[in-house]
Amino acid sequence: MINVLICDDSALMRRSLKKIVESDRRLNVIGTARDGEDAVLKARELRPDVVTMDINMPLLDGISAMQHIVDEKIAPVLMVSSLTQEGAEATFESLALGAFDYIAKPGGTVSVNMEESAREIIAKIKAAADSKSVSKMRRSGRQRAVSAVRTPPESLSTRRKSWKGTSGRAVAIGISTGGPKTIFDVLPLIPADLPVPVFLVQHMPVGFTASYAKRIDAASPMSCVEVEAGMKIEPGGIYLARAGRHLTLFKKAGGEIVVRTPTRPEHQFIPSVNVMMESVFNVYGGGTVAVLMTGMGDDGADMMVKITEAGGHTIAESEETAIVFGMPHEAILRGGANVVAPSWDIAGEIIKAVA
Repeated sequence: MINVLICDDSALMRRSLKKIVESDRRLNVIGTARDGEDAVLKARELRPDVVTMDINMPLLDGISAMQHIVDEKIAPVLMVSSLTQEGAEATFESLALGAFDYIAKPGGTVSVNMEESAREIIAKIKAAADSKSVSKMRRSGRQRAVSAVRTPPESLSTRRKSWKGTSGRAVAIGISTGGPKTIFDVLPLIPADLPVPVFLVQHMPVGFTASYAKRIDAASPMSCVEVEAGMKIEPGGIYLARAGRHLTLFKKAGGEIVVRTPTRPEHQFIPSVNVMMESVFNVYGGGTVAVLMTGMGDDGADMMVKITEAGGHTIAESEETAIVFGMPHEAILRGGANVVAPSWDIAGEIIKAVA
């Protein structure tokens, strides 16, 4: 049984979340809290397995309350945020400070439509309970700092000298639950002059990817943009899929490669990692470097196998750092990973594959 503490200043939201959580036999609501201070006190008293935390609450805000709970190693925390620009910024701040993941309210700050997200809520609570994410995220954060120090500019310069014949290559990265934080173990360590494009799919609700692209751009040597239909692909850029749209590529007769953003094929996730990787592979073939990282399910695993078999290079995140060892594990089990590495070593593996 997974015991859940629900924290929200809205009685309607507490009731709605409790109903959803207890609709699954593995889950039990051990208590509820109406503000940040109440949340911290009840977390200490009840020792839940998972906490859901509204971001906007009185007395002590949700992000501060989350930090207390994570710092005291009580339980992983799922942030509940509104689908707004302000909600996106606060969500990314909470993830950077230690939250496991987030749940978006489809109807705003007080949502009467939480049942629309019931499947996601239940799945993420189970993933958080199974992940031991508090210790794993702390270890990842410490190792990220060590990795940044141990990868000196000199070693990257040496690697750059061997970059040749890379015009037919591209990097395709797929990531989901736990990804908004984990991706920063990778992209900031890739040099600005990587001579190939990087395509990135992060499962995320509509309205969040524009802010996410800006955060990646600010933290990474390479420039990052949220893709738009018709955008021309250039080497040395990170192209983030727009939430609610697939990221696909089209190669014109003259050789120019441009972005397409269809809503089909239908898929559990839009954008889909599998759809993006298939499109990148159709353009770049064996020159594709595919990376599959933390996330629930198996999105991307089939294409990792196909790319491996076609002579491309595939990298899967190891269980050591994957917040949810679902997507990369499926790729490994199916034979779709040339390399299995912790998140902080993936940038180096990408650089070696491109060289």
